[in-house]
Amino acid sequence: MRTEPKLTRLDRVFARLDREPERPAHIDVPKMSRHRIVLIAATAAFYGAIVWAVVITSWLVRLDWQVMFFRPYQQWSEIHWFVDYYVVLGQRGPTAVMVSAWLGWRSWRQHTLRPLLALGVSLLLLNITVGAAKYGMGRLGPHYATVIGSNEMWRGGDIFPSGHTANAVVTWGILAYLASTPRARRWLSAVSAVTSLGVGLATVYLGTHWLSDVLLGWVAGLLIMLALPWFEPLIARAEARIFDLRDRWRSRRSGTASAPVSAPPVVVTPLPADRDDVAARSPRAPAYLAPGPHTARSERTPVTPAGSRRPPHPERLPRGSTSSAHP
Repeated sequence: MRTEPKLTRLDRVFARLDREPERPAHIDVPKMSRHRIVLIAATAAFYGAIVWAVVITSWLVRLDWQVMFFRPYQQWSEIHWFVDYYVVLGQRGPTAVMVSAWLGWRSWRQHTLRPLLALGVSLLLLNITVGAAKYGMGRLGPHYATVIGSNEMWRGGDIFPSGHTANAVVTWGILAYLASTPRARRWLSAVSAVTSLGVGLATVYLGTHWLSDVLLGWVAGLLIMLALPWFEPLIARAEARIFDLRDRWRSRRSGTASAPVSAPPVVVTPLPADRDDVAARSPRAPAYLAPGPHTARSERTPVTPAGSRRPPHPERLPRGSTSSAHP
């Protein structure tokens, strides 16, 4: 009795990867709904409240100083090595490379540029908004604080809001934003939230950020993810434009490759006026085939080739004929 081999999990994974990819027309692109607009307004109000609480040196600033004096990196020094590695999940360079590699493979398999374009738009918004806030408010970090109890604002710093935290929210949140199914979106949203939360707390543990920096970084990243559907029409137009340029380049390349190679032109020099002189210099006269039935060699008349050194012999007879008179 013949039995089919049992496929392992790795075999099933490779079998799934070998399927012919299809353009994901069934994926629901997030739209700017009324519920999302309300969330954006509430998140923006929370963003302003955090900034105002820091500017007026409220209880939030006092909490920042208490956490700083607690020095978590000394209280739990045994996990310092792990936090040093974990905080890399919020750095722009390594996370962008990892996520763009995954989204690039997904774009190639699905024949769409939307994942890579969405990542690029989100990172561009992150650089503009968070970068402007950092340099605009100029807050100093805990290691560079000058006056105990002050908010350290407008002193040439660049740590408010936390770039690590905002980058973790956007970079890992884009995976949930581009998920194909609602279930995958929920799971990836939870994973990205936990990852970004851990990155923010890691910066507080290491003493590179205030606690209020981390709170504002979470809110800043969340604002970008909520506002991303506003840029979906721009992403669609950019994708159509890129594919149009690709098709034009392919058609131009195929047309150039299939075009026949033209031979170089032949320069024809006119004959001189004195044609007899040309015939005299020619080593051999041109032969012309006269129309008519083909004749045997014995029936042809002897022809003395032009330019021959031998004089003509009119008394010679054709081969195969007998002479009637003998000398």
